[in-house]
Amino acid sequence: MKEFPCQLYLISPLEVGGDFPVQLEAALSAGPVAAFQFRVKDVDQHEAAALAEPLQAICAAHDVAFIVNDSVALAKRLKADGVHLGQGDGDVSEARELLGRDAQIGVTCHNSRHLAMEAAEAGADYVAFGAFYPTQTKSVEHIVDLDTLQKWSLVTEVPCVAIGGITADNAKPLIDGGADFIAVSNAVWTHPQGPAEAVKAFNALLA
Repeated sequence: MKEFPCQLYLISPLEVGGDFPVQLEAALSAGPVAAFQFRVKDVDQHEAAALAEPLQAICAAHDVAFIVNDSVALAKRLKADGVHLGQGDGDVSEARELLGRDAQIGVTCHNSRHLAMEAAEAGADYVAFGAFYPTQTKSVEHIVDLDTLQKWSLVTEVPCVAIGGITADNAKPLIDGGADFIAVSNAVWTHPQGPAEAVKAFNALLA
């Protein structure tokens, strides 16, 4: 039995301007969320920081960890709670040196327990496996089977995040299979009844 139940990890859409802060407030007010990952592309650091500021404040008000995708430099500038690194986004030990021992550092490991073990040995706080299902959020090069998740949860205490195409309809096997967090994006932000209802639906599963 895991010490803690599986938790919800939200990933932002690429567009976080406009009324997105209102959507985020609604989502975080609807039920427990462990972390929010700020993921934007093709904007400079100054613009990214301006977009992040109101979202970071909302996360802080709800005691939700604010994680920056890809950029250690932006995470340091924002004094974010952590950074999530893709395989080409930098070294865990260098990120630790820049961000400090309290920062949460996660690493994308696709479908590879070997990459996950390397990340864990380098000091990552969590590893992410995915995609488990087809997703519209990004192009999918690696599809992960449930066995990867189950074996990881049996051999190590380093938490793992399941990511990729996860909805309230298909999340249960991942939760039961040992995921410590399920990471979701489209299933929340494009939910027909709004993000609050999506968060409620996921938390009903996690409960």
